[in-house]
Amino acid sequence: MLQCIFLVSDSGEVILEKQLTGHRVDRSICAWFWDQAISQGDSFKQQPVIASPTHYLFQVVRDGITFLACTQVEMPPLMAIEFLCRVADVLNDYLGGLNEDLIKDNFVIVYELLDEMIDNGFPLTTEPNILQEMIAPPNIVSKVLSVVTGSSSNVSDTLPGATASCVPWRTADPKYANNEIYVDLAEEMDATINRDGFLVKCEIYGEVQVNSHITGLPDLTLSFANPSILDSVRFHPCVRFRPWESNQILSFVPPDGQFKLMSYRVRNLKNTPIYVKPQLTSDGGTCRLSVLVGIKNDPGKTIDAVTVQFQLPSCILSADLTSNHGTVNILSNKTCTWSIGRIPKDKSPSMSGTLVLETGLERLHVFPTFQVGFKIMGVALSGLRIDKLDLKTVPYRFYKGFRALTKAGEFEVRS
Repeated sequence: MLQCIFLVSDSGEVILEKQLTGHRVDRSICAWFWDQAISQGDSFKQQPVIASPTHYLFQVVRDGITFLACTQVEMPPLMAIEFLCRVADVLNDYLGGLNEDLIKDNFVIVYELLDEMIDNGFPLTTEPNILQEMIAPPNIVSKVLSVVTGSSSNVSDTLPGATASCVPWRTADPKYANNEIYVDLAEEMDATINRDGFLVKCEIYGEVQVNSHITGLPDLTLSFANPSILDSVRFHPCVRFRPWESNQILSFVPPDGQFKLMSYRVRNLKNTPIYVKPQLTSDGGTCRLSVLVGIKNDPGKTIDAVTVQFQLPSCILSADLTSNHGTVNILSNKTCTWSIGRIPKDKSPSMSGTLVLETGLERLHVFPTFQVGFKIMGVALSGLRIDKLDLKTVPYRFYKGFRALTKAGEFEVRS
């Protein structure tokens, strides 16, 4: 049973406090938490469960916001961590992002969501589609009406349709003129390439995202051509675990609308779609930088939105960088972004220039790490393929569509 939830900014300020039970948790626990985070550094923030002198603490960090839950009683830690992840996902969907200003501008909706998502310390309603029936997402019209009428509540006067349904995540008996379901494979490639050009790590984090608009109570099965490559799978509560455990088949009654059916990882990949080759040579107070980008393994689809970003070392006084393709921007905080876009077929994009070191420094001793971004529509680089999607219980025909997208996640090249 959770007793309190705090939202803490990356500066240690308590943005929001929600007491969940009759036992009040003093805000001083946040001061203790932040003191420990400062003294122990990043290793402390990577601990999901922390034992303080008075409470057990659970933390999830998203976009600089720490979701902190407290309890004094024994409880399954994974339940608390999963609930905090659900809260972060729901707030991200409702607010269109996660940052301190968005949360402060929508305090009322955040508190209303927490009231519906947890009751007396126990998770209650966490399905986004059901929550959107109960609490209207923020928009300009609702904000204007709240100012004019003086009413700030966004809670609906009627119960959501799922309260009359035998399936808690699905509206009771929805009806559509066109029955359709779309399945997207959305993947992110995380890779680390060392200074010698060798691939140290390469893996895929992927999600199966579904948008379902089917009349009645459909029972679906989704199968993959090569499910053995999947690792660390996580499922939506609608998925029946036994068919997956025995035959690697996803059997489920889908929520109505958009939802994440499952997430997965594919590890130990051997290739990346593009290469980035940086070269730095320094002498006499200047440094010569050259970066070459090109297609390494052609995925068969166009590679778009290619970017290379890096932080200039603090010892750099000025930089003069140019490229033969795309644009180069250097911000005041010494962040350099090379926006390439689509890689041309007739030439390899390159960027080169000179970095001037501060006075008294002959050579560069701190080398930047290059963050690479790209997007490929129509292909899943993990190699995962959908075999078929079947509808078992409803006799009518329905339209089904499949798409794939791969983009760069934490893709870094060391120099």
